[in-house]
Amino acid sequence: MLTRLQTLVVEKPWGRTDIPKDFGNFDGRRVGEIWFAHPDGTAAPILVKFLFTSERLSIQVHPDDEAAHAVGYPRGKEECWLVLDAEPGAELGVGLKAETTRKALRDAALDGSIVDMIDWRPARPDDFVYNRAGTIHAIGAGLTVVEVQQNIDCTYRLYDYGRPRELHLDAGLAVAETRPRPDLRDGHVDAAENSLLVDGPHFRLLHLAGPDAAAILPQETGDFTFTPLSQGCTIGSEAVRLGECVAIDRADLIALAPGARALLSWPA
Repeated sequence: MLTRLQTLVVEKPWGRTDIPKDFGNFDGRRVGEIWFAHPDGTAAPILVKFLFTSERLSIQVHPDDEAAHAVGYPRGKEECWLVLDAEPGAELGVGLKAETTRKALRDAALDGSIVDMIDWRPARPDDFVYNRAGTIHAIGAGLTVVEVQQNIDCTYRLYDYGRPRELHLDAGLAVAETRPRPDLRDGHVDAAENSLLVDGPHFRLLHLAGPDAAAILPQETGDFTFTPLSQGCTIGSEAVRLGECVAIDRADLIALAPGARALLSWPA
């Protein structure tokens, strides 16, 4: 069974007006995010988004499952990013450069110096980052990113560059990791290779490339989310275009043309 997920277009002050035409015609709107809504709503375990940035996003952090349950959310939020396009000088902020204290983080969030505490990494196309819950992070300007995450709309903003939006210092600092937090899953993805990018604990994520992807597709039925990164993707007899995302119960029907790319995610 194939279900094309509803496309939700989210305008943001840091969004862009030059969204690739594969995603639609937005008549100059400043689009920051495109979400794909599952028919199961918040019961669906995984959410896929595309992000388009012209400015730095807020510095933020997410709770783990335990902390999220304590305040009434069904799950916490871990997420990962695959960079699809990066302008010269683009950066990703992942964790802290040095160990600190919650008081120092609070003071820095209030005066803006938290920006200098973040580990800002140069971003290139096909860079991959996994953000565990509790990792302070931010996405820089000039990026197109596909994000796969636990399906919960829970973000604690620590600093937002003076934009008139609420901050969540108490909740955010309560769950934030105060030390550098490198992750072994971070790295550079070979666009021509099939690879397992994430193997739990909350979801699994495959990078699929070309006809050889068939060899690593799960054979069992499940709750899969398929996201093309190019044209040339089909499921059974149906084409699935870049700019779409679909839910399927059988991954073994996926086929990719030479040079085509996609992501496949499912609960761990």
